[in-house]
Order: sequence, then C-alpha cells, then structure tokens
Amino acid sequence: MLKDITIGQYFPGETPVHRLDPRFKIILIFLYIISLFFIKTYLPYVFVVAYLFLVVHLSKLPVKIVLKGIRPLKWILIITFIINLLFTPGDIVWRWRFLKITDQGFHQALFMAIRLVLLVTGTGLLTLTTSPIELTDGIEKLLGPLKKIGVPAHELAMMMTIALRFIPTLIEETDKIMKAQMARGADFESGNILNRAKNLVPLLVPLFINAFRRAEDLATAMEARCYRGGDNRTKLNELELTKEDYLLFIISILFFIGIVIWGILS
Repeated sequence: MLKDITIGQYFPGETPVHRLDPRFKIILIFLYIISLFFIKTYLPYVFVVAYLFLVVHLSKLPVKIVLKGIRPLKWILIITFIINLLFTPGDIVWRWRFLKITDQGFHQALFMAIRLVLLVTGTGLLTLTTSPIELTDGIEKLLGPLKKIGVPAHELAMMMTIALRFIPTLIEETDKIMKAQMARGADFESGNILNRAKNLVPLLVPLFINAFRRAEDLATAMEARCYRGGDNRTKLNELELTKEDYLLFIISILFFIGIVIWGILS
C-alpha cells in the first residue's frame, strides 16, 4: 500500500503538460479544486473526468500510475461514505434500529467519494508532471509580490518542495524498515485495525531517526555548495511563457469558469 502513494513522485517527459509553465499549473490546480466544490449535480463530474483523461493522455502518463494514487484512500473513502450515508438527515428509504439511510444521504456520500477521488487524482498530476526544481521556481514566482511585506518567498517555496520531494523517500524508508522487522518476526498484517496500528509504533523511532539523518545530510550538502537562500540568486533556466502555455492556460481557465457557472446555476 505504501508504494501506491504517488504524491511527490515525478515522471519526466517532453509533453505539452510537462512543458506547461509551473506557475500556470499551480494556478490551474487551485482553480480545479475550487471548481469541484461548486458542482452540485453528477453531469459536471463527467466533464471533469474527461478533462483529467485528456490531461493524462497529453502527458503520456500510464493510467495505472495515475489511478494507483487512489488506493491509499480506500479506508478514508469507505469511512466517509458510511458516515454520510447513515447520518445525513432527509427522506428515509431504509431503517434498522438507530441506523437509517436517506435519499439525501446516499447522494451526499456518493458526491463526497467522487470529490475525494478527483481531488487526489488531479493534484497528483501536478507532481507527476512537474519536477521539484520547477515547482520551487513556480511557487517562488507566485509568492514574489509578498516579498515587499517581508515574506521569505524563496525559503517557503524551498521548504514546500523539499517536503513534497521527501514523501516518496520516506515511504521507501518505511517499506525497508517494515521488511527488516518482518524478517525478525514482526507482524504487521494480522489482527484487527487497532492491533495493526499498535504494531506500527516500533516503526516510528527508526523512521524519525532516518528522516533527521537525511535532513542533516541535505543541510550539509547545501552548505557545502554555498547555498544562501533567495537573495541575489540567479537561475540556470529562467521561466519563460510561450504561446503554448497561454493557449493551454486559457482553455483550462474557460473550462473551470464554465464548471463554476454551471454549479452556481444548477
């Protein structure tokens, strides 16, 4: 299950989606998330799914890789679905003792499940098609105007990007530690959910030690290369907007505006 987490992973490519300016990608992701919360009927979700499949097709990402990121959400989806299904008031269609299912509860549970899947899938495409360096540059450029009021834009962008970049590394470390402890007789798969959670506690100490060690190694490497934050720094590759960037950005903006208007009017 740990290997199914795709957040923070990057798949290199030379597709229109990979080449799209990271600033536009970040803006579009925010608009994508906002537009999902305006949807009130099922039909707009069909167009959103079609939009995602078009992006996946243009980026030439394997569909299995994109869908693999949904697997870790399995229990969150199930619990969210059950809570909305059983505890949303409305017109009762089934009752057993204190449990009841309403027509509104069923639709609310289905809406929440679809929304969660689309949120994770859409935001996962950002890291799958954007390198950590591009993400850093994009976030720094977008936060640039805040420098006038003393906000350390470059440092914030660097921290956010390092955090994303280290997610796959920590997952790999966790997997190695689990396999090492299982070879010594540890059991992480049998028993109920509470017992499994208790068995995971011994993983925390070596995982935190390895995380701090990697952080110290990274800090040493940055100091050895005379890294000095964002003041007076130059970039090897400057971000430049192209006609292709503007075209894809405008098309996506119009799509999201259409979804929001559809949600408001429905």
